Amino acid sequence: MIKKNCAVFISGRGSNLEKLIKESKNENFPIQIELIISDNINAKGLEFSEIYNIDSYSIDYSSFKNKSEFEQKLLKELKNKNIELICLAGFMRILSSDFIKSFTGPILNIHPSLLPKYKGLNTHQKALDNNDKIAGCTVHFVSEELDSGEIILQKSLDIDENETAETLMNRVLKLEHQAYPEAIKQIFS
Repeated sequence: MIKKNCAVFISGRGSNLEKLIKESKNENFPIQIELIISDNINAKGLEFSEIYNIDSYSIDYSSFKNKSEFEQKLLKELKNKNIELICLAGFMRILSSDFIKSFTGPILNIHPSLLPKYKGLNTHQKALDNNDKIAGCTVHFVSEELDSGEIILQKSLDIDENETAETLMNRVLKLEHQAYPEAIKQIFS
């Protein structure tokens, strides 16, 4: 199997990144992670670059004059590595329409709600505040409008009676770890 060269963009702990790295070690998994990009030079997930011997590029956003300059640097790094797919995994920056149009491959994102519900941040608290009975996660293609791209796959769970935003976040995160690899296999199979 010829694998697609993938870059994973993170901002934090990188638990979805680690799951994707482990899946990519399987010869039948359709991607090979060639690059980890973080907009947070202190992101815990950058440790996986050393653990798994994957190139990483950490960028201090504040060192750029503007978003366009920042994104041009990202595109250059992606081109240097022949990246064919981007997986956003807790990346806390919104990519511009120019970036999305300039990158020729698919860009995927995992979002901790059942889109189109609860775009943006604080999804778990929003679900609780609205007395939702189910919650979950969505893997979708990135489009120019925030959390509005075509849905690839969703996973859901029942919200427990005594659920807090933190317990719900941790339970949904486990679903994310299943959903992201499944969505990637679905796209490239």
